[in-house]
Amino acid sequence: MTEHTHDAGTHQHGDQHEGARHEGAQQGGLNLHKDAENAVDMWDGMYRERAKIWSGNPNPQLVAEAQDLTPGKALDLGCGEGGDAIWLAKQGWTVTALDVSAVALERAAAHADEAGVADRITWQQQDLTEWEPQPDFDLVSAQFLHSPLLPWRNSVSSAAAAVAPGGTLLVVGHHPHGLPSWSQHHHEPGMFFTPEQLAGALRLDREPWFVNVLTDRKRTVSGPNGESGTTLDTVLRATKRA
Repeated sequence: MTEHTHDAGTHQHGDQHEGARHEGAQQGGLNLHKDAENAVDMWDGMYRERAKIWSGNPNPQLVAEAQDLTPGKALDLGCGEGGDAIWLAKQGWTVTALDVSAVALERAAAHADEAGVADRITWQQQDLTEWEPQPDFDLVSAQFLHSPLLPWRNSVSSAAAAVAPGGTLLVVGHHPHGLPSWSQHHHEPGMFFTPEQLAGALRLDREPWFVNVLTDRKRTVSGPNGESGTTLDTVLRATKRA
């Protein structure tokens, strides 16, 4: 499902990391079709504008936080064109990848076949506003699940509910005070979250979580005209106590 966004990426969509959605789309001239009646129409409309939007590269915080985990069953929320799911499959994970857009899922499946990992990934069309997760996964990755149709507190709560006892929750999102200067979302701080807000929403001080990482991290990004800037990611990696 494409209920998320990544960083500003670059002004050339072929260079953007997988996972760029709301912000990258608006900066690069893609239309989010906000007046669509539902998420399927909105995100399918965006994907149909171009044959390929994202580079297929995995999100950098996913690589940083998951590369040393023992592979098992992984859930990739908002998989888009499949970059994160394919990377996880190459590391040995068995992946379930959800996205609301059938257009994105069709492309993702083709990319997985080209990468030789199609047998390790199950693609599912799912609107997260209607999803009822089960605690079945050793890793749940929610990368930049920001959307005008999906409040971030709802998305991260659903992600947490899908983690099996002993499993890992990885949530990465935009920090509301760390957007690059050219971002069109400075007037929408409620779409994004700080580490403190994320911890509060997930009740990390009371629920059965051991927090491995809870921080913000700067990254260098390129703007729509090729200019260089920085963005700030909020990063959480937590283990659910068995």
